[in-house]
Amino acid sequence: MNEVKYDANGLVPVIIQNAETKAVLTLAYATEEAVQKTIETNETWLYSRSRNELWNKGATSGNTQQVTAVRLDCDGDSLIYEVIPNGPACHTGEESCFHNTIAGTPNESAVDMFSELTGLIEKREQEMPEGAYTTYLFEEGVDKICKKVGEEAAEVIIAAKNRDPKELAMETADLFYHVLVLLQEQKVGLDEVIDVLKERHATKTASK
Repeated sequence: MNEVKYDANGLVPVIIQNAETKAVLTLAYATEEAVQKTIETNETWLYSRSRNELWNKGATSGNTQQVTAVRLDCDGDSLIYEVIPNGPACHTGEESCFHNTIAGTPNESAVDMFSELTGLIEKREQEMPEGAYTTYLFEEGVDKICKKVGEEAAEVIIAAKNRDPKELAMETADLFYHVLVLLQEQKVGLDEVIDVLKERHATKTASK
């Protein structure tokens, strides 16, 4: 780890970032040993300045993080751990430690929005609140959900043929929603779909 520049206290700042949504989860610090353990185990290891000891994220809380990449900045004096979190990153129970906005309005990315929507659909299936449309779809089952996907796909085609951008956007949103409900009913994660897209993209890029 000679390329990493540690400060006078032997520490390097580490940004913990969700590998899938790219949301910043935590800012922490690591020693050379912690970084080495992170690389060797693919788990988040950091250094607690308050306790003066190494700590393995989630060892106590269960909110572990699978590290998919460790990235070094151009000056060599800070790192990013890209992680797949198993639970919230913040001790408050929030997904990210950066959940307090003190100025401006955060811009929610498409990935964040899809993540929130899939989480809501999963919650609807678990709780089945009376009167919710998503509950109705799950109660009716796969045939009804597939029928709605087909209907919305047809509406997307009609909107496109009519050259109606606003209607096309609305119908596409309806189609996305019903496809996400179908994925939940089939227990196929959105991340599995994204993995297929990534694999196809990588294959096509490599063949050029």
